[in-house]
Order: sequence, then C-alpha cells, then structure tokens
Amino acid sequence: MNIEELKPEYESVFTVTDYWDGPRKGIANYQGKPHLYECIFDEAREGYSDLFQLTPIDSETLRLALEDWDIWQRWETAFRLGKVERSTHPALSNESKRHGELQRKSANVTTDLPSRAPPTSALAFQPQASVL
Repeated sequence: MNIEELKPEYESVFTVTDYWDGPRKGIANYQGKPHLYECIFDEAREGYSDLFQLTPIDSETLRLALEDWDIWQRWETAFRLGKVERSTHPALSNESKRHGELQRKSANVTTDLPSRAPPTSALAFQPQASVL
C-alpha cells in the first residue's frame, strides 16, 4: 500500500468546541456523516494523543450544535471588535438564554447517542483562516 492510499480526503469540520494546540472536541464529518469527535488524552504521556473518539450524531444534534456554534461566532466577532467583555463569554447578552437552552438540550441528546466507535487517527485537520 502506498502513501496516497492512506491519505484521507478532508471532510467538513462543523464546530471546534475545545482547542489546545489543535482541535480537541467538536463536530465533524467522518466518512461523510456527522460525528462528535473528542481527542483522547494520553495519561502516560501527560498530553493529547493523535487518536480521536468518534460518536455518530443525528441531524437534530447537528442542528442544535450549529445553532450554538453560530451564537458563539457572533460573540467571538463582537469580542474581537471590542464590543463585549470576556466575562460575557460564550454568548451575547441577547442570546445567553438560548445558549443555555441549547447546552441543556445537547447534554440530553449526547447521553442518548449510539455507542462510540473505536478510537481512530483518521481525522486530519486542515488549518483555516480566522473568521475575522
């Protein structure tokens, strides 16, 4: 098998809800279907591994996550423009109630997700330009 056969195609990354030296948690397509991805922390190395735990999600979970992601992006834009303080993170004041509702709904949904797939290192993240 040559390296070209191993090279995965890039797929859509919908959200990045945890970032530390790279994406650690969020929602992305894997094999054309949306999944919750979570980078696995390697206790022995005391650092993040190159493996991600993938959990398939349904269209409603994706819809909720994208709505919450939009709320955060509006906050991030306002923060970078100096229009809001960091203390308002992660939502603008007029959207904080909805953000809380979405967080509660997504917490309920994630407990009902199908069983997780074995960890995979098949995710490859391509750096993107900032939203600003």
